Amino acid sequence: MTVRFALTESGIRRALDALSQDHTPIEAALSQVGYPASRRRDHSFASLARIIIGQQLSTKAAATITTRVQAAVGAELTPSSVLSLSPEALRAAGLSRQKIGYLQALSEAVASNALPLEQLPRLGDDEVESAITGVRGLGRWSAHMYMMFALGRPDVWPSGDLAVRVGFGRIMAWSERPDEKKVIAHGAVFSPHRSALALLCWHFYSEAPL
Repeated sequence: MTVRFALTESGIRRALDALSQDHTPIEAALSQVGYPASRRRDHSFASLARIIIGQQLSTKAAATITTRVQAAVGAELTPSSVLSLSPEALRAAGLSRQKIGYLQALSEAVASNALPLEQLPRLGDDEVESAITGVRGLGRWSAHMYMMFALGRPDVWPSGDLAVRVGFGRIMAWSERPDEKKVIAHGAVFSPHRSALALLCWHFYSEAPL
C-alpha cells in the first residue's frame, strides 16, 4: 500500500495547528513568521541525484551545478544519462571527485534495482531510510530530505541538519545552540508531526530576525 504524500500546503497547516494547540513556542513562531511552504519534489532518480549534488552547498551553488550537470547530459537526469558521462565531464560541470563517485554509485544502484526506487512509497520510514543509506554517499540527512520532500512522510526529524537545530533552538528560546542529541530528545514530543516542525524550523531560521 502506497503511503500518501502528507506534506502538502494544507497538510503542513493542519500539522502545525495541531502542535500549536499544545505547544506555546510553536504558536508563537507561527504568529511571527507564518506557515512554511510545501517543498515537494518528484519521486525520482533525479531528485536523489540533486540531493547528492546539493550536499554541503548553498542552495544557489547547488542549483548552478545541477544546471551544468543537466546541460552536460543533454537530457533529464537518469541512471543511464549519468553513467554515459565520463568523470572528466562531470568534473567540468563542477562536481567534486567524491560526489562523482556518489552519483555513479546511485546510478548503478537504481539501474540494477539494488535501490528499488519504485517500491519506496510502499515501504515504512525505517525501511526507506535503510534502503537509501545503503547507497554509498547517501547518509541519514540525504534519506531524510528525500523522505520529506519526495515522499512527503509526516514524521521525519532531520536532527542532523544545522539549520533545523538552530531554528529549533530559536523557537524554543534556548540561549545556546542545541546539539543533535538535545534536538532529538526534545523533538520526540512533537511526533507524529515532526516533518512539519522541521519545515517551520527552516522557515524560522531564514525569516525570523535575530
